[in-house]
Amino acid sequence: MTSERCADAEALLLRPRIFREIELPNRIVVAPMCQYSAENGMPNNWHLVHLGSRAVGGAGLVFTEATAVSPEGRITPGDLGLWSDEHAHAMKPITDFISSHGSVPGIQLAHAGRRGARKKPWDGNLGLPKEEAWSLAAPTAIAFDEGWSTPEELSSDGLERIIEQFVLATKRAVLAGFKVLELHMAHGYLLHSFLSPLSNHRRDAFGGDVRKRAEFPLRIVAAVRSTWPQDLPLFVRLSAVDWMAGGLTIEDSIEISKIMKSFGVDLVDCSSGFNVPREKMPAGHPFQVPFAARIRREAEIPTGAVGFILDAKEAASILADGHADLVFVARGMLHNPYWARHAAAALGANPRWPTQYARSVRHFHDGAWQPTALGPGQIRTSA
Repeated sequence: MTSERCADAEALLLRPRIFREIELPNRIVVAPMCQYSAENGMPNNWHLVHLGSRAVGGAGLVFTEATAVSPEGRITPGDLGLWSDEHAHAMKPITDFISSHGSVPGIQLAHAGRRGARKKPWDGNLGLPKEEAWSLAAPTAIAFDEGWSTPEELSSDGLERIIEQFVLATKRAVLAGFKVLELHMAHGYLLHSFLSPLSNHRRDAFGGDVRKRAEFPLRIVAAVRSTWPQDLPLFVRLSAVDWMAGGLTIEDSIEISKIMKSFGVDLVDCSSGFNVPREKMPAGHPFQVPFAARIRREAEIPTGAVGFILDAKEAASILADGHADLVFVARGMLHNPYWARHAAAALGANPRWPTQYARSVRHFHDGAWQPTALGPGQIRTSA
C-alpha cells in the first residue's frame, strides 16, 4: 500500500478519513477500554459521561469497551453487554450524544472465552465464586493459567450458537445507533484463542494450520458482515503476535488480514499478546506500530496503530510515515478526555471547542498554557 503523504505531514492526523459511507472528522480514535461499571450488561451514567466527554474532547471515533454478545461472554460481571433489545435502547442516548458533538460512535463486540468469569481488576482479578461464575467456552479445554477455570471445548452446536449471538448483537448495534463495528479477536479472548496455536489444539475443521484456526473467526466475520449494513465499516482487532515461542506470528496475522479483507473487513486494529501468561512482551514505547505497518503494507488493508501512543507529534508521524491509517489512543484518553483537541493545538492547529467552553479556551505556546485575551463585551468570570 502506498504511504499517504502531505506537504504538512503532521496535519494528516487531523484530516478526515472515509470508510465506506462514514467520514471520520479526524484520525484519532478512542480505543475500546473496559470500565467494568455496568450492571447486568446495562450502560449507565458512567458510560454516558465517559464516552461522551471524549466526543466533546474532539476524537473522531469513540469506541465502547469490549461489549459482550452474551452473559457468558463477559470478562467480569461489570462488562457492557448487548444480548437484548433493552441493552440497545439503553445505549441509544450515548450514541446520540457522541454523534451530536461531531464524533462517530463505534462498538466493539466480544466474547471473553476462557478469560471470563473473573472479578473486576480492582477486586483482584480473581475467579468469581462458584455460585456467581458461569461456564467458559474455548476451542480446546485448556485453562488460561494455573488456578483458572478450565473451559469447555466448543461443540459444533456451541459454535453455531455463538455465531448467532454475534449476529443478534450486530442487529442491536444498528438499533443502538452505532456507525462502526469492531470484532475483538485479540487479548486471549475467544476469537483470538481460536487463531493461536497455543490455545487451539483442535483436530477438526477449526484447528491445524493458520487457515483452519481462522475458520471459526472468519465465519463470524462473514455472518456479521452480511448483517451489518453494507454502507457501514467493519473493523477487526487482532493480537498480531503472541510473544511466545510456538504462538501466533506476524506472518500468520498478515495471512489472516488478507483473508479478512476479502471477507469485507475495512481495517485491522493491531494490538498484540495476552493469550498466555508469562509472555515476553516489551513495554513503554509504541512497540506495536511495526505490526500495523507490516499488515498495512503486505496485506494491503488499512490498519490502526495502538499501544502507549501518548504524544501528538508521535501519533502524527505514525500516519505521515505510512505505518497506519488511524491512531487508537487509550491511556492518553483516560488521562485527558480532551486529548484530541490538545493534540490539534500541539500540532499548530486551532481546535474548535464547544461553545459552552469558549470563554476558557487556551492556546498552547512553547509548553505553557496561556489564556486567550477577552474580546469586547466578553465577561470575565471567576475561576
